[in-house]
Amino acid sequence: MSSVLDHRRDYLRLMRQFTLDNGHFTVTDIQKSAGIPRSTAQDWVNRLVREGCVLIRKEKHGRIPAHYAAISALPSSTCRRIFTTVDGDLVEIYHDCISGACAAFCGYHHTLAGGMLSNVERDGTLLRESAKIGSRDITVGLSPHSAVGVCGIECRDDVIIQHIRCIGGPAYSLSDMMSRAEGVVRVESRHREHLVEGEVWTKALIQVTVGIDDTDSREGGATFALALALLNHVSRIKGVIPISHHVAMLNPDIFTKTAGNSASFIEVAIIPGRYAVLVDKIRKFVADESLSGEWGIAIRKGISMPEGLREYGKMVREQVISRPVAEATAERFDITLFGGNGVIGALGAVALTNLPHEILLDPARNDF
Repeated sequence: MSSVLDHRRDYLRLMRQFTLDNGHFTVTDIQKSAGIPRSTAQDWVNRLVREGCVLIRKEKHGRIPAHYAAISALPSSTCRRIFTTVDGDLVEIYHDCISGACAAFCGYHHTLAGGMLSNVERDGTLLRESAKIGSRDITVGLSPHSAVGVCGIECRDDVIIQHIRCIGGPAYSLSDMMSRAEGVVRVESRHREHLVEGEVWTKALIQVTVGIDDTDSREGGATFALALALLNHVSRIKGVIPISHHVAMLNPDIFTKTAGNSASFIEVAIIPGRYAVLVDKIRKFVADESLSGEWGIAIRKGISMPEGLREYGKMVREQVISRPVAEATAERFDITLFGGNGVIGALGAVALTNLPHEILLDPARNDF
């Protein structure tokens, strides 16, 4: 019996090491490393699979052998969510990590690599990257070069495909972690000398921005709190992924304001077929939860910010805007409005999206 236990310990240790080094192992790896017959190696792998110590990472396919992994050696993925929104040839890539340090690392190296990314921003553990459909060569390697970059973005049917080139730790993330993130359809990777190249497939989602204003009263309530509650509420809808919540300061001289005259906006990504359901849920929730009868909602689909809409964002910080002006602006840019006079500020919040916090929170800043 002791001989069997010794063999079990030795073979399992070997399997764990292969898993740590390569992310998986094959029966041939164990056969050659342990110097045992292939049938013996296969028997031990099968036995440890039955015991729950080893799992099958990839089934045998033609001449490609099955890939296995020792469970105790598998690291938990640092990638929590990866999803993408698309608007024509514009793409927003969202990568939510469990570590702010890892998000900062990827953000730094993606910026350094350039490639198809035009803008990279980090908000805590969420990395938000702007890109266009297309491809561009990048240099990846040891310092001072980037360790990872996005060299191509492809839209195929209802999916977005990121073409990634990397080395070292990011290569391990691409080949062994990203496929476990929520929102990822599949990952394909391959080695090219010292580099790893691969594709990350995610669904092509629609980006929706929801502006909210005038939901509180002098007796209580706060628009930012209702907006957060709304984000949590709609996140329960199947096919809806929450992105962010922001506060935007508007004209501080409006006499009807309850306090500092702030509005809020939230952003979500949705499967195209769920838009009508989302709009209905938003309208009902805000109407039910608002303490003011003048509550207003503005709902916009898309990523790009038209110059005319951004101009409205500046106006709502400097002037007293009438409701007809807000309604005409919303119609011009295909934005849906619901509610009372709060639609003026709600539309202003939508018009201020994609700006940094330091501008959103300073109503005197119109240098954008």
